[in-house]
Amino acid sequence: MSSSTSSTPPDQPPPWRSGTGQPPPTSHGGFRDWAPGFVVFAGVLMLINGIMEVLRGIMAVHDDEVFLTTARYVFRFDLTGWGWIHIVVGALVALVGAFLLTGATWARYAGIALTAVSAVDSFLAMPYYPGWSIVVIALDVFIIWALCIHKPDAAGH
Repeated sequence: MSSSTSSTPPDQPPPWRSGTGQPPPTSHGGFRDWAPGFVVFAGVLMLINGIMEVLRGIMAVHDDEVFLTTARYVFRFDLTGWGWIHIVVGALVALVGAFLLTGATWARYAGIALTAVSAVDSFLAMPYYPGWSIVVIALDVFIIWALCIHKPDAAGH
């Protein structure tokens, strides 16, 4: 009894080989192949995140009763002031997110910078509304990661 280690006839190349004797092309990019999709997702998240920040700012400007008050916080501002900061940062994040969805190259860099500002802004405002701040910071970190992983020249896109 002879045992065969290959199920293909000897005159045919193995199924993983192309007709040129080279292995089939494989993707070496890993996440880079998905990066353009991550950039689109980051743009959508920037729109959502910006709108959430604008709404948070409107709540702070309109009704201070929604937020916690801390007597001994180092970065203590009037809640109306925090509200206007959130409105401006949120509107800018949403605007850059919209430009990111149109494919503007500059929007990637502006998006990284603005979401970093948004994360710091939410960190400083954490004592006033901790749950919302944590959610916004998590979204900002993901957005920054998604925008940093995409390299159009390296991915060929």
